[in-house]
Amino acid sequence: MTQNPLTAIALNCTLKPAPAASSSDLMAHQFLDALAELDVAGTVVRVVDHDIAPGVEADMGDGDAWPTIRDQVRGADILVVVAPTWLGHMSSEAQRVLERLDAELSETRDDGNPIMFGKVAVVGVVGNEDGAHKITADLYQGLGDIGFTIPAQGGTYWNGEAMQGVDYLDLDESPDATMTALRTAAANAAHLARLLKDSAYPASGA
Repeated sequence: MTQNPLTAIALNCTLKPAPAASSSDLMAHQFLDALAELDVAGTVVRVVDHDIAPGVEADMGDGDAWPTIRDQVRGADILVVVAPTWLGHMSSEAQRVLERLDAELSETRDDGNPIMFGKVAVVGVVGNEDGAHKITADLYQGLGDIGFTIPAQGGTYWNGEAMQGVDYLDLDESPDATMTALRTAAANAAHLARLLKDSAYPASGA
């Protein structure tokens, strides 16, 4: 039985606007399905469907859609970021998310720690080319710098066979290895988020 209700938000960083089918969207929903089995309620946001301005401020002004998504991220206990692979790198939408989250470094909690302390982040990567480990490492580093806690084995990925065009959503079923890693990441994220939700941190710099 869950002692502390948890919530999650999954940011789908595909380059394909809705309603186009998206491998990243599939994996984002798979993460939320796994978290739901652990009594974590969540929602998916397809980032490209929102007019998110470039920049590193919390609000870039008139027409910027980031503040609404930012409120959802700040209100959730678990952040899931799912990014596709393009030319071996994360999508521009995933990079934009990191850039906008950079603004959180300037805000602190009452104890002096970053505002994102106590929140957990996990990562998913899809692509029909190599790059998943690099993208995962880049996302881990950025999210960790911002203040998120990354659980052990906090991610999953799928890379297609080299030099071909089959996508994750084209598969008859998701591979066992990918799904086992996804469920492990979800379980570790939920467990860690429950431990952190009401934890006291030492004051910043203590």
